[in-house]
Amino acid sequence: MKESSPSTEGRDVDTPDGLTITGEIAPRAEEVLTPRALELIVALHRALDDRRLELLAARQRRVEDLAAGGTLDFLPETKHIRDDPTWRVAPPAPGIEDRRCEITGPTDRKMTINALNSGAKAWLADHEDANTPQWSAVVGGQLNLLDAINRTIDFTGENGKHYALKPDEELATIIVRPRGWHLPEKHVLVDGRPMSGSLVDFALYLATAGLRQIEKGQGPYFYLPKMESHLEARLWNDAFVLAQDFLGIPQGTIRATVLIETYPAAFEMEEILYELRDHSSGLNAGRWDFMFSVIKSFRTRGTEFMLPDRNAVTMTVPFMRAYTELLVKTCHTRGAHAIGGMAAFIPSRDEVVNAAAFAKVRDDKTREANDGFDGSWVAHPGMVELCKEVFTSVLGDKPNQIDRTREDVHVTAAQLLDVAATPGDVTEAGLRNNISVGIQYLKAWLGGLGAVAIFNLMEDAATAEISRSQVWQWLHNDVTLADTGHQVTRELIDRIVEEEIAKLPGDAGDYDAGDYEEAKQTFLEVAVADDYADFLTLPAYDRMP
Repeated sequence: MKESSPSTEGRDVDTPDGLTITGEIAPRAEEVLTPRALELIVALHRALDDRRLELLAARQRRVEDLAAGGTLDFLPETKHIRDDPTWRVAPPAPGIEDRRCEITGPTDRKMTINALNSGAKAWLADHEDANTPQWSAVVGGQLNLLDAINRTIDFTGENGKHYALKPDEELATIIVRPRGWHLPEKHVLVDGRPMSGSLVDFALYLATAGLRQIEKGQGPYFYLPKMESHLEARLWNDAFVLAQDFLGIPQGTIRATVLIETYPAAFEMEEILYELRDHSSGLNAGRWDFMFSVIKSFRTRGTEFMLPDRNAVTMTVPFMRAYTELLVKTCHTRGAHAIGGMAAFIPSRDEVVNAAAFAKVRDDKTREANDGFDGSWVAHPGMVELCKEVFTSVLGDKPNQIDRTREDVHVTAAQLLDVAATPGDVTEAGLRNNISVGIQYLKAWLGGLGAVAIFNLMEDAATAEISRSQVWQWLHNDVTLADTGHQVTRELIDRIVEEEIAKLPGDAGDYDAGDYEEAKQTFLEVAVADDYADFLTLPAYDRMP
């Protein structure tokens, strides 16, 4: 029996038994909230959600074990997978053989057009860290992707500038990043229980725009975030198998790149590729979330896992170097792409700032290309040509360098865990930057923006997570600031919060008028509370309608 989810504007969407949509059914929503997509959502939920919740509980048990003095290591029970030289992942899929430059960004209408037109080989269409899970954005982003694939998308800005797509052969390939396993979708209930945000984003795309992507000679491609184990990868693979059968798609049509952006996942890279091998297109070095996960995993362990100011932690420090070297070797040994980290810099009108930033980005991409990465990320169209140029200088006409297997690399668990060797200090300047970035980002996030330009960098949820996690770690481990000699206390944090907010745009710094108050309260909730929130987006999502 079919039900209907009512709309505040008088429209209805037919829903399968057991499914309820509590969000507004806005104009054109029915184009992505199709009967087939909603039936797939129900099937995925009923088959997989209990396992998802069990895996999230396993994450908590690991945190408790680490807090009690445990550690991370390569898994003895999966050694046979790592030692088996015979298995490979699926060959590169159409449209993602060459990934020398990928651009990332949210799925709003203007960004969709600019990203596809940017000259990048692929676009990470982000429903996760660069997006906010407002219901209007969840549905609206899917509509923008559908319109892009149907070539019915355009946009006119307030200044009258018109944006339209270039010819298909000049467009970046769409790779969708759904939300992580931990995030719910409170506007979609199945059997009275909130859906997984991951599976909502996946199903809505696959059953609508993804099918059109197949018709155009490519496939539904995904970036999978925030996983912490190969068992979580197995859950995704089971979702792919179920969905392909449900929609009558050949197995292996879906391809996924996994972001290795949690500390536990760095010890299970081969196993993650193995679980997804028929659907795998590689791994990505999610550098910012990786730093967040390092702090999060060992936040109670004192100076052994204490990072300095976040801007001082470069990709060349020992534990980050071990992580990226292992990622390239793992991918190429198994025939998979290795994709580098994001360059967050945004070109500005200050030529001195630009020159220094472009030089840093060039050095970063040159290191990645020479290390064997097959491509890398940028956050702004203005950085695409630089990234392509650097990788082309190494790749030439080759689409990738998967054949470079890096047999010279031998990374140990001790090297991955050597956070203590990271040079740098914890300073008041770093504390102030964390507080300012965290509050500015949360203000934008709560207002519906997931990617925000702050201090000439594109900040998203990952960098906000680092910012608030460092504040929490420094406070709860009685850190003394190197430049002032002051201990990080709640009183010091409260004072700096007030001082940094007063510098921000608003009613002459009058945040009490409501300009920054909600963002401030949300930041303090996740930065100074006795209990550490696993993700700042969870309490922030509770504040959203």
